[in-house]
Amino acid sequence: MDIGRTLVLFLALAFSAPGVGAAEATVFAAASLKEALDEAARRFDADTGHRSVLAYGASSALARQIGHGAPADLFISADEEWMDYLAARKLIDSKSRVGLLSNRLVLISPAGSRIQLAIARGFRLGEALGPDRLAMADPDHVPAGKYARAALEALGVWAGVSGKIARTENVRAALALVARGETPLGIVYRTDALAERRVRVVAEFPASSHLPIVYPAALTSSSRSPAAPRLLAFLRSPAARAIWEKYGFAVAG
Repeated sequence: MDIGRTLVLFLALAFSAPGVGAAEATVFAAASLKEALDEAARRFDADTGHRSVLAYGASSALARQIGHGAPADLFISADEEWMDYLAARKLIDSKSRVGLLSNRLVLISPAGSRIQLAIARGFRLGEALGPDRLAMADPDHVPAGKYARAALEALGVWAGVSGKIARTENVRAALALVARGETPLGIVYRTDALAERRVRVVAEFPASSHLPIVYPAALTSSSRSPAAPRLLAFLRSPAARAIWEKYGFAVAG
């Protein structure tokens, strides 16, 4: 190899290599966080030289993967229960656990739909669905689905629609069904609806109809990444707060 080509290769490697002290942090996060966490991680990586690797899915599936040894450094769940699942197995650093964000639950329809419903006890959800189905995340395991089922039970309408549920693996899959017009109605987080222009919010569920929607975050007990604690701290910073609020989340605490 001649000197010129060697110099070009050296410069290319120098400018593409991580900075001194740079590290990687793998984050398992609830699917509903995608746009906001993507932006927050990009900001963190740019500011620190570290690299965030983000994996999204249902909190239930991600927690089980961590339980089976998946190499995550930081877990952000969409409910307390799946964080408790890992805590009971000593798979998170409990001292690092924080309530990071909160959200709201909404009923959505395709953007062009004319469905009008006011959410109240005994509201006519089954009648609005007709022969069609209601899109929602799996109400037995996935946080968004569990919140949705609790709300419908509290409002006295679950029994009338439980046989019409289009169950999905996570909340974003439920959002996609409504966005594509495959179901006339769905239940998702408010932030999901804001992220998808092909849907509109029909109504918001009363906060009293379900447990508070809290996103806890914690380092995993197996993490050895020096970047992970810094990332968690950044996600609680004023700079990150502006990003969370931009996408419709409320910062817990």
